[in-house]
Parts: sequence; C-alpha cells; structure tokens
Amino acid sequence: MFFFTPRYRKEAKFMLRAARKLLRYRRDILPQQQIIGLREGITRLEVAMRKRSREDIQNSTAKLHELFNQAAPPLPLAGLRENTEVILVALVVALGVRAYFLQPFKIPTGSMQPTLYGVTGTPTVDPPPSWPVRAAEFVLKGRTYIDVTAKEDDTVIGLREVTRLHFFTSTEIITRSRSYSVPAPADVVRRDFKIYPGRPVRAGQPLVRGHADSGDQLFVDKVTYNFIRPAAGDVFVFRTTGIRRIEATIAPGMGSQYYIKRLAGLAGQTLRIVPPDLYIDGKVPQLSVFRRVMSCENGYAGYSNTSAGGGAFPLLGSPAADYAVPRASYFALGDNSYNSSDSRFFGPVPEANVVGRGLVVYWPFVGRWGLIN
Repeated sequence: MFFFTPRYRKEAKFMLRAARKLLRYRRDILPQQQIIGLREGITRLEVAMRKRSREDIQNSTAKLHELFNQAAPPLPLAGLRENTEVILVALVVALGVRAYFLQPFKIPTGSMQPTLYGVTGTPTVDPPPSWPVRAAEFVLKGRTYIDVTAKEDDTVIGLREVTRLHFFTSTEIITRSRSYSVPAPADVVRRDFKIYPGRPVRAGQPLVRGHADSGDQLFVDKVTYNFIRPAAGDVFVFRTTGIRRIEATIAPGMGSQYYIKRLAGLAGQTLRIVPPDLYIDGKVPQLSVFRRVMSCENGYAGYSNTSAGGGAFPLLGSPAADYAVPRASYFALGDNSYNSSDSRFFGPVPEANVVGRGLVVYWPFVGRWGLIN
C-alpha cells in the first residue's frame, strides 16, 4: 500500500514520472547528449527499483535528479509562477461555477422583507461599541457602525451616492459648507436616518449615529430550471431586459438589472388581490409561503393593491381587478407587498429573463442564513 511505501521509493517513483514527462515535452529542443543521459538515468533507476536495493535506488535517484536539473534548470521566481498558475486556475473555476451553476447575488432593497433583507439602517443614541465588538458583528451580521458628528451649524442641501470598486457604497451628505461620508446607500441614509435636503444640523451633535446592516447575500441556483419549470412560490431572480417600465427608470449605460421576487403566477393563471389575501384562479393558495405573507404576522403585512404611499398599482390595483398571466411569462410579487416594485407595476416577467432560483443565504451568518424558503 502507498501509506507503507518507504520514502526513498516514493521519491524514486516521483523522479521517474518527472523525467519521463520532461522527455515527452522537451524531446524536440533538448540536445541529443542530454536526451541520451536522461534515458540512461531512467533505465538505471528502473533497474534499481526492480532489485529493491535501497542504496542503489537512492544513488540512481540522485543521479537522475542531477540530469533532470541540467535539462530543465529551475526557472527564476518559480514559486511565484506556480502560485500565479494556481490562482488563475482557481479564478477560471470560479468563473465557470458563476456562469453555469451558482451566481452570487446581493439583496438590493427591502421588497422581500422579512423573508430576505436589503440594507437597513438603525439610528441609536449610544456611541458605537469597541473595535473588537464592531469587527465581530461585521463578520457575523454584516453590521457597520456609523458615527458622524457635525463640525458646525449648517443645513443639508443634498445627498450623493458613491460606489467604489463596484462594491463599496457610501453616501456623501452635502451641506452648505462641507460634506460628510456615511458608509451606507443614499436611500438608507434618507429613509432610516432621516437625512434630507433642508434639514438643519448643529455643531457637535450627531449627524448620523447608529448602524447599517448589509443586505442578505445569497447564491442563485442556475441549474435547476434547466430541468424543471419554475413553480409558484419560488423565490427567483430575473433580468429586467425588455421590461419597459423598469428599463425607463435605469440611467443610460447601466444596462439591465437583476431583480429578486417571489413567483406568484404562472402563464394562464388569473390573479386577484383582496387585501390581505392573494387569489390564484379564484382560490386562496394553500402553499405555506403565500399563507405566511397573508397571515399578517411576524413582520408580514399581507398582499396589497396599493403602495405604502396609497397609490394604486397599474395591475391588481383594486380588489375587483383581475389579471391573466400571458403565455411564456410569470407574475412576480414581493413579500413586502406595500413596499415592492413588482409585476403589479412593471407587468409580467418574460420566461427568457429568468436567471434561476434563490438557493441559500451565505452571509451574514445569523438570522436568515441557510436555505431560502
């Protein structure tokens, strides 16, 4: 067995493989003398292996190793080259997995709360905790503490969102005399910390104090829908390509976006919302994921015909409104019905736009970590 093979025999076998490989790959460019020397060294070591003489095997291995180095001297920065090769291979594998199997996705908004969370902010009175606590909470909860104090009496005149390296988003709070940077998206600063143009600030007082929790980050399963069709109740991700009401709101040059919602209606089904209930083909669905939303418990508020501001949606905008899902399409609804821009606003999702189903929340490690329901 391999585990009981003496070390000198393992080294000899490795040297034989390396020398044979070198001959195969470099036979056409090696001098004839080196080719003959390598072949003789290989033969000498093979004979020693058959005789099972430890001394002969070790001597023959050392001689073949010397011949090998003469034919293929170590390259400069060999360690760096090897590590670079490993990194490149890992990168190619990761890109392949992302393209065909699992795609990472960050929840951008609160439209699926409380099933899945986007970035949320929480104002506090107390200053941030110690750095070790902050570091631990960032790793476990995705929590970033914010403590920005006004330098002088002033007035907020605007907010400007900045994204660095396509990943790190912060907001510049612009006052009449200076600006302050807050590590959170502009909508969170505005909605949760109540920072808006015209708000007065006082020198020495907290402008923004509290914490921002990162949106759930998950993997999207891109394989399953190649074999089975999406089902009602699935949490699914789709591209916005060709969905005119969404594309009209996207800045030129940004390209299509990715949305995540719950699949509420299949092609051919007729939907109606009589708050807080959803009706599919005239019946309240019995799937637990729908009943959970309709229960109006544990953070769910049921399904709605209107937004939080009271405006009726273009589709399913009243208890009397029906909508028949067209062929090759799906109807998407957010679990946070009053605060979700979904198919009630932008219409059905074309079948071709579906990317995959939400599979598992991989970060943060607390709360909703695990399989998505």
